[in-house]
Amino acid sequence: ELTPVWVPDEGHEAMRDLVRARSAAVQAQRVHRQQVSAFMLKHGRIYPRKKSWSMRYLRWLQEQRFEHPAHQIALQELVDAVRISKERIDRIEAAIVEFLPSWSLAPVVRALQALRGVDLIVAVTFATEVGDVRRFDNPGQLMGYLGLVPSERSTGDTIRRGGITKAGNSRVRHMLVESAWTYRHPPRVGAKKLYLLEQTTPKVREIAWKAQSRLTGRYRTLSANGKKTTVVCTAVARELAGFMWAVAREVQTA
Repeated sequence: ELTPVWVPDEGHEAMRDLVRARSAAVQAQRVHRQQVSAFMLKHGRIYPRKKSWSMRYLRWLQEQRFEHPAHQIALQELVDAVRISKERIDRIEAAIVEFLPSWSLAPVVRALQALRGVDLIVAVTFATEVGDVRRFDNPGQLMGYLGLVPSERSTGDTIRRGGITKAGNSRVRHMLVESAWTYRHPPRVGAKKLYLLEQTTPKVREIAWKAQSRLTGRYRTLSANGKKTTVVCTAVARELAGFMWAVAREVQTA
């Protein structure tokens, strides 16, 4: 009568800690960038282009001159903090690539990258946070675990549906919503994704193309119906989680 529970081993916990360390580094970088932006806005220095934090933007920052040397030092310290946080992220990502081949869920990570919008970081985050997907009998259970299902407040015969529950693992949920943004484009397979598809099984390739065809159509339909972009991406992310469940199950049961 007991429900079996999946227990992560030492290697899985190590990879999870490494991925979470990267997440913390990304958050620190975001804070440092906001501090630089706030400093420049405070002094009325507006970047003349739209895209920030490119090499052109960094050169623009280095070209800024202030009358008081204290302002110049403050800006340089803030810019250096951004650079250090970026180097920290690069080191952690290199470590993830190094330790991935020896990890038990490495085949799952490679297979998940066949899906559009799922790169190495998204795939490895999904695998470390979710673990063995075989503990979910159907994709709906995984969607509920990630907090991507609608909330419900019911009293008697009255049923009220609300926004998503946002329960469960927020790291994977946020990444899936960001990945869902890529499905606004028509279905196609790029050169990089084609290389990843060639390393998977025919069944995984079939699931990946089915996911791309369905989710791009889903995105267009919801957008045409006047739904907000956030609502559209959340709906697509929910179905993307189902396809990731199917891919992971296919690899782990093969």
